[in-house]
Amino acid sequence: MTLVGIAVTIALLALHVQGALFIGMIITGVIAWATGQLHFDQGLVSLPRLPEGILIYNPVTSLGDIIGYGLYSVVFSFLLVMLFDTTGAMLAILKQAGLIKDGKLERAGSAFAADSVGTIIGSMFGTSPTAATVESAAGVGAGGKTGLTGMTVAVLFIAAAFFSPLIGSLSGVAAITAPSLIIVGCMMIRSVSDIQWNDFEEAFPAFLVIISMPLTSSIANGIALGFISYPVMKIAKRKFREVHPFVYVFAVLFLVQLIFFAH
Repeated sequence: MTLVGIAVTIALLALHVQGALFIGMIITGVIAWATGQLHFDQGLVSLPRLPEGILIYNPVTSLGDIIGYGLYSVVFSFLLVMLFDTTGAMLAILKQAGLIKDGKLERAGSAFAADSVGTIIGSMFGTSPTAATVESAAGVGAGGKTGLTGMTVAVLFIAAAFFSPLIGSLSGVAAITAPSLIIVGCMMIRSVSDIQWNDFEEAFPAFLVIISMPLTSSIANGIALGFISYPVMKIAKRKFREVHPFVYVFAVLFLVQLIFFAH
């Protein structure tokens, strides 16, 4: 089913059809329904609800729980994972969108602040972190690169809350969304052309990051290995002054995380 979805979607992209990724998912979904792989047992529409309401509403109590239950290692591990999962995904998406100028991200503070607020509020309701993910690249691939795109998506998310049974049924068949994510990966891989492959000190850490992410199923683990290997190679070549001090700090933190708090 995934291969069928890829074939349909790349054909639409080759024909420059607007909304090719979305149309491809619709066609794949129809095929899945026709072949008995997609079921709507819970209906299509329901009123939005929170199963347990706000789980965490007192930050003082939460800090007390961290101290009382000795959750320091969990918080430390989650902090590094979320920070670099988000950073890696966001930079890849912005690079694809062409919004990084001269190697710098304009208004980076606003982007990360929005991501942080979403993560905090989401966790208060017991959801998985509502952070930037590579799925967002599907919107960029379709041409969405402005604040208007973000506002439109926000409104559609609110509307989608009323169709949670339908969305739950669709997400239960991975082959419906998998083709879009695979094609988005093709769109994002173009950034590797900017890596200095002729310079081994630059090429190997980048290679380690790229190959480790799928093998460990974690963006953070891939970035961690890159952060560790890069300063090691620079020190070996006596070019340690070329490395920013923060890179050494994060290299040590990632080494501690991988050794003692691996997830």
